[in-house]
Amino acid sequence: MSSNLATKLREGTKKAHTMAENTGFIACFLRGTVEPTSYRKLVANLYFVYAAMEEEMQKHQNHPVLGSLYFPELNRKASLEQDLTYYFGQNWREQIAPSEAAEGYVARIREVSAQSPELMVAHLYTRYMGDLSGGQILKKIAQNAMNLSDGSGTSFYEFEQISDEKAFKQMYRDRLDAAPVDEATADRIVEEANDAFGLNMHMFQELEGNLIKAIGVQLFNLLTRRSRRGSTELATAE
Repeated sequence: MSSNLATKLREGTKKAHTMAENTGFIACFLRGTVEPTSYRKLVANLYFVYAAMEEEMQKHQNHPVLGSLYFPELNRKASLEQDLTYYFGQNWREQIAPSEAAEGYVARIREVSAQSPELMVAHLYTRYMGDLSGGQILKKIAQNAMNLSDGSGTSFYEFEQISDEKAFKQMYRDRLDAAPVDEATADRIVEEANDAFGLNMHMFQELEGNLIKAIGVQLFNLLTRRSRRGSTELATAE
């Protein structure tokens, strides 16, 4: 019996998805303005988030709900380490620390894993499905905006073990729909996914200060004054 969890997640997070895309940092990003200092801070924060998420998922690979969604080929920690080496050098571990928002995000992942592991589905969905969809758009923008080439600094967006991303996303949605969850649990997962979007938004908002300093208030306001349904949201639905 299908839980329709994939559809519930897509429909139930549309508003949060749009809000996340209209944060100043992402709005500027989608319009081709990527400030290197802010970007590398985001990469550092994402490293802590994915390290936590993937460590917790490893513990739950035999969980009745999470087991069918355990795909090591989605893991981003190693690719983020490559990007951090590119941006900070070999001693990157000594140079980075999670921001306040990233610490809150990591704490929530640990809490969910310990208390209600089934809600981890929300965090997997929010990050990985976005990475496989809109992430590919963001990769091209980052490469153009920061003059990156040969995959330097954008390993995060490369899923080398997944040959057909569209087919993989469909298989992942099928697994979500087949997850043994009741209506109440599905609703809690959707609620957690909306919270996960909020946690991502906090990380993006923290980066706006550096971005405004670099590009100026006038350009920032010009790039962010109009809300839109962003291209990454459309890509996630494919």
